[in-house]
Amino acid sequence: MIKAFSQKLMPPFSGQVQIAESDTFRALTLDGLIWEIQYVKRSHIRVGTLTAREIKTRSFNSEKLVEDAADPKLIELLDYLRGVKLPFSSTDFFEYWLLDKQNQEPLALLFACSQSEQMSKFPSRAEWTALPEAVMPIKKTDEELSAGNPPINYQFERLVAEQAGTNSKAQWFDRREQHTVSFPALLVKEDWQDANHSSICQRYLERQAPRLLMLHGLSANQRDKLEQCCSPQASEVGRFCGLYPTTVNDELMRSLRVEARLREASNSGTQSNIHKRRDGVLYM
Repeated sequence: MIKAFSQKLMPPFSGQVQIAESDTFRALTLDGLIWEIQYVKRSHIRVGTLTAREIKTRSFNSEKLVEDAADPKLIELLDYLRGVKLPFSSTDFFEYWLLDKQNQEPLALLFACSQSEQMSKFPSRAEWTALPEAVMPIKKTDEELSAGNPPINYQFERLVAEQAGTNSKAQWFDRREQHTVSFPALLVKEDWQDANHSSICQRYLERQAPRLLMLHGLSANQRDKLEQCCSPQASEVGRFCGLYPTTVNDELMRSLRVEARLREASNSGTQSNIHKRRDGVLYM
């Protein structure tokens, strides 16, 4: 029997990874375009990678999976992926939150998992990390460039660390239960009192919008704001849009997908380096 579900890829939050697994093999993808096949019982060792097109047309090169090409469990998984509809339901109800030093409210999400026994696998150190500039560059102003300011990603990471305090604390929550605290919808505190701090936060989240749109449970208003931030990131929208649970600005998102396809075509149909990253298949 094959189980299919999704959960947040973190730390740091990189998106919503889709997972389909049997008792022998599992397949993971962050974009629905490239799937990584792994052994379940061998510490998730990679068997190979396949594109969605290879899976659907059965035109993949069997040398990638030469040792297991005839394994009925693998064939079963690949057959399942041929007709799969993405995204899968989110099952990571157990969330580990860094707490605000001032009010002990959830400040930033550190980790999420689907099973309670997975809680012990997360490091006990309460420390939030931002997506690095190498993965998600954020444009600086001319003034920031002249001053030699560090990346916005790093600045925001330090702000969160300062808000958590020297003796930072974190707490597990089961989101299926009722709680008296508020959880930041975009996984990190947005209401900063200092105007500069608020600007750094918003610039980080706006740049992360194509990935945040993969989250389940966003309100229409939250999704609308994120979609409006995606205009400069058409290529990333083109990559991740297949995993968006829904869209609000349909016309805008269609135009961004068209722009992404045109950009890819102008590059002779070659995949950008970001499509080759394994940031969606390292989840353990």
